[in-house]
Amino acid sequence: MQADGSLEPRSLLINGTVGVGKTSVAEKVGSLLADAQIPNAVIDLDWLRQSWPAPRGDRFNFRMMLRNLRSMADNYLAAGAARLVLAGVIEDLDERKLCGDAVGTELSVCRLQVDLPVNHQRLMRRHENEPEALRWHLARASELVVILDQAAVDDFSVDATTRSVDEVAADVIKKVGWL
Repeated sequence: MQADGSLEPRSLLINGTVGVGKTSVAEKVGSLLADAQIPNAVIDLDWLRQSWPAPRGDRFNFRMMLRNLRSMADNYLAAGAARLVLAGVIEDLDERKLCGDAVGTELSVCRLQVDLPVNHQRLMRRHENEPEALRWHLARASELVVILDQAAVDDFSVDATTRSVDEVAADVIKKVGWL
């Protein structure tokens, strides 16, 4: 709590492989915070990367995402947001540090985990009429599980294999200690 009684700004990144529900859970966490009258903003990091072509050596346009994140975080915090809820993927400790620097607040990281066969089923539903996108996402999901297991960038994890988005978001917010 700050001297004026307002909350010290904090950020949470919901991390995980493609198709685990990062964006859906982030949106629900934002709704739970709003219900508790806690000023917040939800930011999907994938949207902040969307430009083409990605620079050489930056496959997923991470540097563009950081520039956009820095601007958006500054704007939201200046407008009174006390909590920033991010949905995206960070693959190593350097990326975690850079994201924390970009938001300018304490950054907690939650990894959403889903059993890979369930994750693949979700991706098949999501991309049922997009065979190329489905192939890419299935391969990337498997690749990211290994990368994220080895990276250990998360403060805590939440299993989202069989639970509803509401249940997962409630668990996330409880574990981060924001309510």
